[in-house]
Amino acid sequence: MGRQVVSLAQRVAQLEAEMLEFPQARCPVVHRFADGLYVREVTIPAGVFAIGHYQRQRHLCVMVRGSVLMVGPEGERKQFDAPLTYVCEPGRKAGYVLEEMTWLNVYATTDTDVEKLEATFLEKSGVYLAASTRLERLEFDHAADHLDFSEALADLGLSADIVAVESRREEDLVPFPPGEYRVQVSRSPIEGRGLFATAPIAAGDVIAPGLVRGKRTPAGRYVNHGATPNAAVVARAGSADLDFVARRPIEGSHGGQLGEEITVDYRQARNAARGAP
Repeated sequence: MGRQVVSLAQRVAQLEAEMLEFPQARCPVVHRFADGLYVREVTIPAGVFAIGHYQRQRHLCVMVRGSVLMVGPEGERKQFDAPLTYVCEPGRKAGYVLEEMTWLNVYATTDTDVEKLEATFLEKSGVYLAASTRLERLEFDHAADHLDFSEALADLGLSADIVAVESRREEDLVPFPPGEYRVQVSRSPIEGRGLFATAPIAAGDVIAPGLVRGKRTPAGRYVNHGATPNAAVVARAGSADLDFVARRPIEGSHGGQLGEEITVDYRQARNAARGAP
């Protein structure tokens, strides 16, 4: 019998499956929005072999710094060194990072929902999707969060049903304003959907606006309660706007995994909204 020919795509899928069994490297992802543009920035450490998702559309790519040995769709190898700007064709990229690399994908869009943007511009492989439940986010024990949530509702004189109705209300929702964000909304192991770090956030940093001109942003809608919250709600000086601010350093993305979920103490959040100390 002749030797079975394995295509490059099959070899990449096999390699991807094997790599997903190992701890993933820290790969911070920063999301930037401007009028009609979404810029997705990823930084990958030296020594990492990275396999990207399939890009559905032609778009602009900018390599800000670093060096990477890329493997093309036909198995060809080419070294890319920063600074570099070029038009990326649809397809999938894989490469070994020679020097820590910061890479930008620039897309034309008015949307600011990262999950929707990923579904529009990226196609995730069957291998990745099969492992996505395990890899979707870093794992944390949230038993204490669930218990303290019930106690917080009692302290605030609220019921879980009232909170659920409020979270589903949409007439006062607005997208994130233009800017830089190290977070995205995704399914939460605490409750429903939550806000997750995609890149490291330093203590004292503004994570995202929660209330802008009386309207709730995705952060204002989706941040969940935590027994030991990593964020606080802070009134912006001179306005009624509210920001989420990091209480301590917050862990970002590892490979395809989202980082820590952003949480606040709902008691503190209500006091901040009312202007109480």
